[in-house]
Amino acid sequence: MDAMTSVDFSDLNLPTPILDVIRDLGFEEPTPIQAESIPALIAGRDVVGVAQTGTGKTAAFGLPLLSLINADDHFVQAIVLAPTRELALQSAKAMEDFSANLPGISVIAVYGGASYGPQIKALKSGAQIVVGTPGRIIDLIEKGHLQLDQVRVLVLDEADEMLRMGFAEDVETIAATMPESEDRVTALFSATMPPAIERVADQYLTDPVRVEVAPQATTADTLDQTYAIVPYKHKLGALSRVLATRDEDAAIVFVRTRADVDDVSADMTRRGFKTAGISGDVSQTERERIMRRLRDGSLDVLIATDVAARGLDVERIGLVVNFDVPREPDAYVHRVGRTGRAGREGRALTFFTPRERGRLRRIEKLTGTPMTEVAIPTPREVSQVRAKRLLATVTDRIDAGRLDLYEELISALVNESELEIEDVAAALLALAIGDRGPDADPDRRGTGRIRREEVVDDEGNFIAASFEEGRDTPTMSKSRRRGGGRPVESAFSHRYRIEVGRKDNVKPGAIVGAITNEGGIDGKDLGRIDILPTFSLVDMATPLSEDQLELIGRATVAGRELRISEDKGPRKEGGPIKKYGHAKKDFKQKRRGSFDRHGKGRPNFDRGRKGQRRFGQKRFR
Repeated sequence: MDAMTSVDFSDLNLPTPILDVIRDLGFEEPTPIQAESIPALIAGRDVVGVAQTGTGKTAAFGLPLLSLINADDHFVQAIVLAPTRELALQSAKAMEDFSANLPGISVIAVYGGASYGPQIKALKSGAQIVVGTPGRIIDLIEKGHLQLDQVRVLVLDEADEMLRMGFAEDVETIAATMPESEDRVTALFSATMPPAIERVADQYLTDPVRVEVAPQATTADTLDQTYAIVPYKHKLGALSRVLATRDEDAAIVFVRTRADVDDVSADMTRRGFKTAGISGDVSQTERERIMRRLRDGSLDVLIATDVAARGLDVERIGLVVNFDVPREPDAYVHRVGRTGRAGREGRALTFFTPRERGRLRRIEKLTGTPMTEVAIPTPREVSQVRAKRLLATVTDRIDAGRLDLYEELISALVNESELEIEDVAAALLALAIGDRGPDADPDRRGTGRIRREEVVDDEGNFIAASFEEGRDTPTMSKSRRRGGGRPVESAFSHRYRIEVGRKDNVKPGAIVGAITNEGGIDGKDLGRIDILPTFSLVDMATPLSEDQLELIGRATVAGRELRISEDKGPRKEGGPIKKYGHAKKDFKQKRRGSFDRHGKGRPNFDRGRKGQRRFGQKRFR
């Protein structure tokens, strides 16, 4: 069916209260997916919708869903399945907004990682619309708190992503729990339609109306797609140069695993970027705080996994970097769809290692759009960009006045040393952007490392680190070679204690982000982080002021305030830990939980707690 282009919401058979809300929200005319899906769903037809993320799919099923719900019936009448809690929350919030003029309608989002109590309470209170992740919905069904025998509407949102994440069996279980009904309306929305999705549609939808507003797996015309060939060991350096020279307001960087989120986020923070990471380990409260910071401009770089970034829509994001190539070509479309949305221009850059060129061809074949190869900015280009940005502020600083002191100092230096004024200005500019010369800048030798050098094995796994600036060869202390003790980091002589530890499931990247962002600390001033059972220790190059201690102390990580203070050594009897590092149990825990600021170090072999390690296919909740 051809997409309608000259249609108004009033032409779609929506109830008057919903039309009033649409006008209040500033909606002017329906998008193609909305113009074709809404009338079909209101008429009771099943719908298969194929459209990219950001084309208005939530309203396409949310508005007709509300028109099919009876506010007087206080039981579950609609189920919306979403692959992630972020998307579930986003869809639930949208439907709450859409139902502002419909008294008696209750919408609830259910997802793993949150307390069961409020969700069960909302169900008992008569919520009619449940938006949730498959794992948590099955849990509530099995516990007897969620009944599906009177469901009138079933929506599978981002169906291709749900199947890619391993939810196929869960979706089948939920669908099979519902009794057969000729009156039930089922909608399936997906960015792509691989054979697996076609089979789901054939099995659970009856004579569906197919709405396809764009070719499958295409990317937005406003998106500039580029790639670079980057050896594995140079990826961090390449990423830092790309971020340092970007023109875009904010960027999202995709990595494969939760551990990668911590590693890359900590490294970019240390290099001076306002960075945070989100993955499945991040609590919902922390996730919402990170998203607020990304929207208000106090955060510029977000490191994320595919799962964590689903449903993310932030207007400031103008650049997407695929630090790791997605395992499935379809995932590429979802990733780069975080930018270039709603007609805005965006740029996507993908790092391919020399061995991954075959994946490049597969992605190009899927999207039908060739990528343009680009060169990673050189250290000289990075310095040039930073210098130009600084020079752009010179006129305003001159206009502000009060430069007499500095003019006198420069004149005295020139007269005493017989230096040229141009050389002095150039040296000051270099120092201002952090360029201390080629001998002190390992980044100019192509590794991208600044101050910190890493030793990795043949597979790129971290072994040890050196903090000596300007060394040609990474080194490690003798104690680290033996597998124990602390590396020699004499520059980081100030130690602080924070009141979150391993029992809070805290990650090094979260600690780094909280300290640097809340306290205004440069990432390179952070040293080693030791995460112990009930608290953590952080080494720093410079002491913290009282104001910084207060600001950092109020920051929360894993739902708890840091409450940072100068470390006074082993606690006395009655303290949180009697003698950390000496009591046999605590010493063992300290050895197991020791990390550098990249989250690397000795592995924790204690996997006794439920859910810490699973093998085989992972069940997401």
